[in-house]
Amino acid sequence: MLQSEPGLRLGSFIPTGAARPVTRKPLSSRIPKPKKKVTWPQARAFSVHLLTASGSFLAFLSLVAASEERWTAMFWWLGLALFVDGIDGPIARKLEVKEILPTWSGELLDNIIDYVTYVLIPAFALYQRGLMGEGLSFLSAAIIVVSSAIYYADTGMKTKENFFKGFPVVWNMIVFTLFVVEPGEWISFAVVVVAGIMTFMPVNFLHPVRVVRLRPINLGMTLLWCGFGMLALLEATLAAWYNKIGLLAENVSFFSKVGIAVTGVYLFCIGGIMQAFPNLGRRKP
Repeated sequence: MLQSEPGLRLGSFIPTGAARPVTRKPLSSRIPKPKKKVTWPQARAFSVHLLTASGSFLAFLSLVAASEERWTAMFWWLGLALFVDGIDGPIARKLEVKEILPTWSGELLDNIIDYVTYVLIPAFALYQRGLMGEGLSFLSAAIIVVSSAIYYADTGMKTKENFFKGFPVVWNMIVFTLFVVEPGEWISFAVVVVAGIMTFMPVNFLHPVRVVRLRPINLGMTLLWCGFGMLALLEATLAAWYNKIGLLAENVSFFSKVGIAVTGVYLFCIGGIMQAFPNLGRRKP
C-alpha cells in the first residue's frame, strides 16, 4: 500500500514531465493598453489626415462615374477632391500637424491621393471617352501615367520660390479643358505630348498660393478658372436635368469654353514667363 508523504495528498501527486493545467488570463488583460492618452492637439492633427484621406473616397466616386461614362459627375467629384487638396495643406501647417504627429506622413498620403485624382482617373477618362480615337487615347493615357509616376519620385520638384520644376502633372485640369473645349484629336494629342515633355524640362510652373510674386493676379486667375469650370459643369448638369442628350462639350456655352481656355493657358505659361523675367512682380526694397 502506497504511503503519501506528510502534508501531501495522494491525489495531488503529479509525475515529472506531466503537463500542468494552463491558466488563461482574461482577454481584456492581454490587450496592450496605450502608454499615454491621446491629447486634444493630437486628435485635432489626426483629423486633418482624415480630411486628406477623404479625397480617396471622392476619387473612388469619380472612378465609378467615369466607368459609367457620366463625365459631368466625374468632374464634380474631381473638383471636390481638388478643393480638399487645396485646403488641407494650409490647415495642416496652421495646426502644426507634422510636428505633433511626426510618424504620420501627410505628404505621402497627399501624394498617393494626388496621383489617383490628378493622374490616374483623368488618364482613364481620356481613354474611356476615346477623345482622340482609340489608338491615340490609349497612347495619351500611357504617356500621362508613366511620366507622372516618374515626376512624383522627384524629391526636388520645388524651387526656392515654390515654383514647380517642370509641368506639375495637373492632368485633371488638362483633361477637363480638353473635354470642354474639344479642340480635335490631333490638337488634343499634341497638348498631351507637350505637357508630358514639359514634365522633365527645367521650366517653372506656377503654384498659385505659395509663389509670392504676382500672387494676387495668379490667385485671381486660378479662381477664375475654377469659376468657369463650375459654370461649365452647371450648364452640363442643367442640360442633363432637361434630358438633353450629348457630350459635356455640347452642353457648355462658348463663354465658358473661352474662359476656361484663356485662364488655363495663363496658368500653364505664367511660371515660365516669370522664370524668364525674374524681376517681374518682385517688390523693390
